[in-house]
Amino acid sequence: MVKALQVIPPLILMLMATTLEVCGDAIVRMAIYNHVGLIRLALFLIGATLLLGYGTFLNLAPLQFGRVVGIYIATLFVIWQVVNFIAFRSLPTLPILVGGAFVIAGGAIITFWKPA
Repeated sequence: MVKALQVIPPLILMLMATTLEVCGDAIVRMAIYNHVGLIRLALFLIGATLLLGYGTFLNLAPLQFGRVVGIYIATLFVIWQVVNFIAFRSLPTLPILVGGAFVIAGGAIITFWKPA
């Protein structure tokens, strides 16, 4: 099964990983602040499962671990803002957008710059 998943393009694996991570984090946050009892426990288990999926997909990408971080951080920022809006109805502020532009630029440099 691992071999079959490794043919997926690295960018798709990163998008899958970051989506799982951010959704897992959002669900854990909802469990902590919005629920009690069995619903809280169920949300913790769902969040933990998504976070395990994140770690799996991140490490399936056939890239050097040090280079994965660039594309991962850039996609994480974008996905985080999308999920933040969907789950919590919160738009990014101007400082978040400006800082995010630097995050995306830095991620692109780390991932795609080939030193001579």
